[in-house]
Amino acid sequence: MNLVIIEGVGKKDTIKKYLGKDYTVFATKGHVRDLPQKTIAVDIKGDFSPKYVIMPDKKDIIVQLKEKASKCDKIYLASDPDREGEAIAYHVAHILGIPKEEKCRVVFNEISKKAIEEALKHPRAIDQNLVDAQQARRVLDRLVGYKLSPVVSKKIKPRLSAGRVQSVALKLVVDREREILDFKPQEYWLIKAELEKPTEQPSFTALLNRYKGKNIKIVTAEQAKEVENNLKNANYIVKKVVKKVTKSSPNAPFITSTLQQDALNKLGMDLRKTTYTAQTLYEGVKLPEGKTALVTYIRTDSTRVSSDAVSMVREHITKVFGAEFLPDKPNFYKSKDSAQDAHEAIRPINMDVSPEDVRGHINSDEYRLYKLIYERFLASQMNEATFDSVICDIEASNYLFKVTGKTPKFLGYTVAYKGYLSEEEQEEENEEKKKLPNLYEGDTLKLLNLMQEQKFTEPPKRFTEAMLVKTMEEKGIGRPATYTPTITLLAARKYTEKDKNKLKPTELGIMLNDVLAKFFGKVIDVDFTARMETKLDEVAETGLPWKEEVVAKFYHWFEKFLIKAGEDTTRVKIEYEVTDIPCDKCGAMMVVKEGKYGKFLACPNFPTCKNIMQITKKKEKAVAKCPDCGKDVFPRRSKKGTIFYGCSGYPDCKFISWGIPMEEKCPDCNSYLTKQEMKSDFVIRCSSKTCSYKRVEPKPKSEGKAEDNE
Repeated sequence: MNLVIIEGVGKKDTIKKYLGKDYTVFATKGHVRDLPQKTIAVDIKGDFSPKYVIMPDKKDIIVQLKEKASKCDKIYLASDPDREGEAIAYHVAHILGIPKEEKCRVVFNEISKKAIEEALKHPRAIDQNLVDAQQARRVLDRLVGYKLSPVVSKKIKPRLSAGRVQSVALKLVVDREREILDFKPQEYWLIKAELEKPTEQPSFTALLNRYKGKNIKIVTAEQAKEVENNLKNANYIVKKVVKKVTKSSPNAPFITSTLQQDALNKLGMDLRKTTYTAQTLYEGVKLPEGKTALVTYIRTDSTRVSSDAVSMVREHITKVFGAEFLPDKPNFYKSKDSAQDAHEAIRPINMDVSPEDVRGHINSDEYRLYKLIYERFLASQMNEATFDSVICDIEASNYLFKVTGKTPKFLGYTVAYKGYLSEEEQEEENEEKKKLPNLYEGDTLKLLNLMQEQKFTEPPKRFTEAMLVKTMEEKGIGRPATYTPTITLLAARKYTEKDKNKLKPTELGIMLNDVLAKFFGKVIDVDFTARMETKLDEVAETGLPWKEEVVAKFYHWFEKFLIKAGEDTTRVKIEYEVTDIPCDKCGAMMVVKEGKYGKFLACPNFPTCKNIMQITKKKEKAVAKCPDCGKDVFPRRSKKGTIFYGCSGYPDCKFISWGIPMEEKCPDCNSYLTKQEMKSDFVIRCSSKTCSYKRVEPKPKSEGKAEDNE
């Protein structure tokens, strides 16, 4: 009997399906040995060796594992194909007493019959370099976390935590927020001319961009008016027309970071949901033929694709779309220098299993994400899209306008991936694809209208989770397996919060960042953190001695900052929100504090007065009575932030409405009416979908002014 040891229980059934009766599959459910939680467990005074223990929640699993191993002839360690997976295999081998030179390690990038059988034919010894790279990261994170956290807890408030990569990610968010707060918008104006070529349709709009051969910048309304006056009676002559064929190339297949970005931007899925859903697609979903994995390993920074996968997708393109969509040679995409090229990009395992084939068997998130992965990979190996493009310069006195147009010539890869443009991309594409009349040099055009548009420069945008992942990747901070836990930890610790899907630092997050910047600015430096990642890559790739060359050198340098921070006795004063609720013991106005279980009211005279109280929520005000059951109707907010109205009797009563239900009945059909508030009036309409009754009522005159006058 052979024993195959994996880490994730979710893929156990998927793998068992492809193995015969001579194999037993056992899942460790992740790591089984780790550094203990209550002590630093690193030999700081010696050679920085870690002191591992069996994790408390894995003791029963180890008993079961040893029992199964004792009954097997051969053991295969098939944890995930990354450094964490290699470390898990290392710890399992240690527990089971498997010799270091034993060829017991098997890796597969996808959970398919072919990949698993091939892996079992070529077991290898555990790669100690990969293990050491993981150990180095774990020890560095432990040293930084266990040494920084007490410092910031003492200077700000108890039970704070700081981490090596976590603190750098927080710094990015805080720095961006300060850029936004410091930003001073600059006014500028656009001048557009609506023009037509006599006898030809349609009219079109050109943008003013040069004056006397130089880029023009209009920064005041007066300047805009002066330019407009100069242009009113000018002759508009086509000066130059450039017609050419432009190309658009497909993107590389997904890596972890680009999948996370597109899942948010195109599907609205946050980081946690994307990671969970992708893991499910990798481990396997329930299909009629049994549990089946749909995509390859989802933690990767390599765009490489196996030759078998390239052959598979090229055959599919020819069969489904035709030979004209297939490039003569496969498309190749370069990975970053730091990428672990032993991995592949994220792709479907089998192109014959289309998203529509599995749609009825998987949930909506799984379907949408699989469709995104499937079509991105498909498009990545298709021909470029081509367009007939026109760029036209139009002269008016000393001013020069420009207009561009673009019409599809050959759709290429866009036939497979055209449905995933963001709103901004769609708007840009629509602008480029506007139809122009046939324009030639020397044509005289007729001015129909001149338009001024006031604009202001905009501050940098707050990070979305996807934008933060992209920035971390670009700056070399962290690796595919660390993006999600790093960013979600910031939210869990209440160092960041979401504002309309954007990440915003909390006051606590800003305080923490500022203390770290003051005492450990060089440690939480972006460039330094990226260089440490490079060092870890060296350990994995070249066997660089991790204790001496990475951990020891770092800690002896880091220790100097710890000593200096410890000598400084200053503390950060936290300004608490003062309420209008008096302390029922001493009369002081209670303040809002936050503890392990959320916010509560505390007396500001602590520790003299230790009174605390629960925060009671203000009672919601009903806006109407439910027309179905008569209970109160309250405003509610959807996941996208849209306001609607729902019955308090939910789930027994499932009444919802986009307008406030009224007692008044429709004069046409006797259904209830709804009221929606607009800018200057109320729109009253019938709730029945088959009735078109509608009226508009003006809002009452502002009552606020009367109150001010009193």
